Amino acid sequence: MGIVRHPKDFLAGVLFVAVGIAAIVIAANYPLGTAARMGPGYFPRILGILLIVLGSALALRALRLQGSPLPSWPMRPTIVTLGSVVVFGAIVDFAGLALSTIVLIVLASAASPEFRFKEAIISGIALAALAVGVFIVGLKLQLPIWPVIR
Repeated sequence: MGIVRHPKDFLAGVLFVAVGIAAIVIAANYPLGTAARMGPGYFPRILGILLIVLGSALALRALRLQGSPLPSWPMRPTIVTLGSVVVFGAIVDFAGLALSTIVLIVLASAASPEFRFKEAIISGIALAALAVGVFIVGLKLQLPIWPVIR
């Protein structure tokens, strides 16, 4: 990256452009509509265009401004956090939303060097109650709250 003086801004700009292109490609088959009567493809396309413009400006700016090099990527927290989300998705159908959310929060909290089990359990219980309130009570999703005994 010889001509890139600010790698963090450059990579952020490239990421914005990539997400903007993906939004436009995904929304390509949706009807656009008009500004007065927006179709389902209107918002993703406009958002995609805005992301491409913003990302391009950020990437071009990174060629002029001086910035610090990218720090090393911490792999353990990334793997633990992503793994906890995968575990949540795998167990939510039979363990229930409440227990799965508690497991998710405790496992994801273990990615931090400041992990405390008691605090993770308390946070998990509070967030499980919030998840049940929002998704089961509020949105009426058909998920079991507690483990299903078959």
